[in-house]
Amino acid sequence: MTLARFAADPSFEKNFSNYRYFSESESNYRSCYQRDRDRILHCSAFRRLKHKTQVFVEDEGDYFRTRLTHTLEVAQVARTISTALDLNYDLSETISLAHDLGHTPFGHTGEEALDELMVAYGGFDHNAQALRIVTKLEQHYADFDGLNLTWDTLEGIAKHNGPIQEPIPYALRQYNAFQSLNLSSFASAEAQVAAISDDIAYNSHDLHDGLRAELFTDDDIKRLPLIEKCYGEVDKTYPNLDKYRRRHEALRRFFGILVEDVIFESKNIILELSPNSIEDIRNSSKPVIQFSNETFSALKEIKSFLFNNMYRAPKVIEMRKIVTIKLQNLFKKYIDNPDYLPSDWKQKSDLISNKTDLARLVADYISGMTDRYALNQHNTLFEKK
Repeated sequence: MTLARFAADPSFEKNFSNYRYFSESESNYRSCYQRDRDRILHCSAFRRLKHKTQVFVEDEGDYFRTRLTHTLEVAQVARTISTALDLNYDLSETISLAHDLGHTPFGHTGEEALDELMVAYGGFDHNAQALRIVTKLEQHYADFDGLNLTWDTLEGIAKHNGPIQEPIPYALRQYNAFQSLNLSSFASAEAQVAAISDDIAYNSHDLHDGLRAELFTDDDIKRLPLIEKCYGEVDKTYPNLDKYRRRHEALRRFFGILVEDVIFESKNIILELSPNSIEDIRNSSKPVIQFSNETFSALKEIKSFLFNNMYRAPKVIEMRKIVTIKLQNLFKKYIDNPDYLPSDWKQKSDLISNKTDLARLVADYISGMTDRYALNQHNTLFEKK
């Protein structure tokens, strides 16, 4: 690949930030970022994304996005944008594949519930938890805990949404004391691409999932900025198209508008900044990967629509209440009596002498659950007679 001078370079001689904390001989056939990607793809937390949901609970239907399908969509968008900007698409893809590893069961509802339960013990944040997973909780290798990813990948997981402000989540603070990730600066352009690709993916597919769930109609979203134009183009070109193909054609045009807008706007920002190295990107006063002001404003309106009509729809609110209670029950059960934990987790709890560390262990266990497993555990512990 032809890389811009400010892109992440996998060659150690040119980029000293791509080292691994634990020294390893590198692969003869894969770059360091490709190797990071493959370790993420093969880790346990990545497999569990298959049965973790975005908005709907896993047993509500087979067609709604899961964390896994969302992650794959984000990675695809990130590769496209990075390629267009001459960035290292391997690093963007790697960060994209890891960005949701720390999510709890039951989507953002689960994270909000667990964060509230963990208030007295440092809180819970899924970005910080993703870092905790790849640096500690994945325990498969003989020489180290975690996946021993490159510094660039770890930085991207921790900071893809921008510099970290106080209060710093405990999991992130704990690792940063061990190996500094320069939390006050921006991450690489590749990490910023992963973050904006996440925005593009979920804004697009949440509209599609909300339509499928009949939380709103095509006529409802036709009134939204950008989307109105997309439906108009489809209706003009295909006047007799059935509603499902019409919907797909309109939303894929919306998807394309977002991707092209980011590429065009980011090229202009980069041209103005004229960065000579990856450090110039990190030390910039603003992100270099952005939407235009017009598209950003339109997306704010679309996000507001989704919040009111999907994330806070009555049927979603009702499910939020149900799964929140279930997670509260599980957390209290494990805290009050760690004997209910599986044997390997119980062994870890036996070595803990204070409640804070026990709560963090329980949070690690619960956050790793899939929707299905959490429901089954609750059924076993509270509902079976």
